[in-house]
This record gives sequence, C-alpha cells and structure tokens, in this order.
Amino acid sequence: MGDSKYLSIQELAGILGISRIAVYKKVKRGDIKAVRIGRSFAIPKKYIDSILGRSLGAKEKGRIDAAVKKTVKEYGEVLRLLGKE
Repeated sequence: MGDSKYLSIQELAGILGISRIAVYKKVKRGDIKAVRIGRSFAIPKKYIDSILGRSLGAKEKGRIDAAVKKTVKEYGEVLRLLGKE
C-alpha cells in the first residue's frame, strides 16, 4: 500500500492474529471499515483503535452512562457506605 495512512488486509491480519481471509470477510460484511484502492482494500489507520476495541463510539458511551446511572440509582447508598470504609 505504501501510504502510511492505511493498512493492508495482510498487515491488519498480522496485528489481529487472524488470517487474511478472516479480515477480508469482516471487510466484506462491513464489520471493518475499508476503502477500495483498485482491486485491493485498505483499512484507514484511524479505525484501528475501534477495531481493536480501544475506543468507544457514542452508542457504547451512552450504554455505559445508562448503566452507571442505573447502578447509582439502585445501589447509591451501599456505594456511599462502602466508600467510607
């Protein structure tokens, strides 16, 4: 690929520890965002953190926030008491 903004399917397969075919299938299903360059696919490096699960999207952040609010609502007093120990 040569362009440092992108990874090839083979490079991403090495990072993820899975086969090239598995990465290709994930790209075809839309699980991994990629751009087509000629007959090949390139994965923008800006998506690597989300592919590796190191970043959260708005949907995931919203679910976490809702879970925290529910926990505080249901167990707030217990959490306060535990914090005093």
